[in-house]
Amino acid sequence: MNAPSSKHTPRPVSSKTTYALGAVAVVVVALIIFAVSQWNKGGSDSIRNDGYGSAHNPAVSVAMDSDGAIVLGKPDATKTIDIYEDPLCPVCGQMEKIYGQEIAQQLDEGKFAVRYRLVNFLDSQSSSKDYSTRAIAANECVAQAGDGPAYAKFHTLLFTTQQPSEGGSDHNNQELVAIAKDAGASADALTCITKGDRLDSARNHADSAMKALTALSGDKAGTPSVFIDGKKIDSRADDWVQNAAK
Repeated sequence: MNAPSSKHTPRPVSSKTTYALGAVAVVVVALIIFAVSQWNKGGSDSIRNDGYGSAHNPAVSVAMDSDGAIVLGKPDATKTIDIYEDPLCPVCGQMEKIYGQEIAQQLDEGKFAVRYRLVNFLDSQSSSKDYSTRAIAANECVAQAGDGPAYAKFHTLLFTTQQPSEGGSDHNNQELVAIAKDAGASADALTCITKGDRLDSARNHADSAMKALTALSGDKAGTPSVFIDGKKIDSRADDWVQNAAK
């Protein structure tokens, strides 16, 4: 992981980098602490709308675009925001913890929809070496069932209380199944995760999302990144969710 700014930069890490050296744990922990502390400098770390939970309005649906993006919101929402995340990215988890419940209320009220574009550049920083990809595949398994509240809760859990630590242990498929079951995912979704049915599509979709993010951000591509109509917004600002809902 390269952290020249407040966010993770999606740059592949080879076996010749410092991550292969003996001080890997110290380096990773230091970079995570730096990234989170830098991200928090942009705004308050107080949880917004605490107690609301994930989106739970039955009218909220979820669907997958042809490029693999996962769209969550009411079908009649007139605005869609794009959020780029890696399931293992701790700063993405921090954003979800602070703003996720505020986003959920806007989804329930139909103020906007969210198009999640998930990337997997942190695969190499998971103990399994493919956690981000498997987590994306699990997201797709839950999303394709079309149950918005179930997907919303699954996404929330994966990025908050159930998010693994970068450089540490991660969830195997059966643990991902248990999280999906807790979120209310369908039996078909659980079977999909168990069998790894969407692993290949997850890799392809993560690649598409990475190319889209790079096209929008150039050499400053990183996660989390939030865009409205192709314009990047400051997701560290306290009022960004409220402004997006206007």
